[in-house]
Amino acid sequence: MDTGLKNKVALVTGASRGIGRGVALNLASEGCDVALVGRDAAALDEVAKAVRGYGRRAAVAALDLREPSAIATVADLVRKEFGGVDILVNNAGAAKGGDFLQLTDADFADGFALKFFAHVSLVRALWSSLKERRGSLVSIAGTAGRRPTAEGTIISSVNAAIAAFSKAMADRGKHEGVQVNTINPSIVETDRYKRRVKVEMDRTGATEPEARAAICSKLGITRIGRVEDIADFVTFLVSARGSYLHGATIDLDGGEIPVL
Repeated sequence: MDTGLKNKVALVTGASRGIGRGVALNLASEGCDVALVGRDAAALDEVAKAVRGYGRRAAVAALDLREPSAIATVADLVRKEFGGVDILVNNAGAAKGGDFLQLTDADFADGFALKFFAHVSLVRALWSSLKERRGSLVSIAGTAGRRPTAEGTIISSVNAAIAAFSKAMADRGKHEGVQVNTINPSIVETDRYKRRVKVEMDRTGATEPEARAAICSKLGITRIGRVEDIADFVTFLVSARGSYLHGATIDLDGGEIPVL
């Protein structure tokens, strides 16, 4: 299948591991040059090496997107190395969970700073390039924004805000030639999920298979997602084959969200 992605330029945040790493490598395998953004310099260098293994160019920005100068640094890197960007995948960020009455205003501010405000600023900085190249913006949010829980007040709020922001930019994008969509993954097999399994094992005394089954049962999902599930879908979405999808919020969740 010709994806039409050869020689496109993608910028992926949170690219050092997990979903971001998978997306970056999948896009490289389809012919994209990739700018990699994350906080772990050594891990980013390994991803960059893998991107180059596909015969593609890679650029690395090892920084914290919450820092005041970070957005300008990333935007300058993309312009200097590649002349602009065709695909922006906003993926970086996590948020603290726990009892709302124990969470602080600083916890909320930190959750929004990386996963929401930094991405808003990055879209603003790169929108003109996306518009010029008739590019694509994909935001990786999460099902917590569709299914809020008592212990997930921060991440639920952040993910809902991401989806709303993306909808607003999609309204602009359809007039300016920029495709905009949001993906809500459920639980995906990453280091973060493995830590969750360990917590479940310690809490209940369950074996690892039992803990994994319990998590699936609690969420009502068919199986745990794989990084490849998300990476493959992002690649389709930004490819020539996915261009009719616009302004969508897609639950890629193994059946977790039971409502329309």
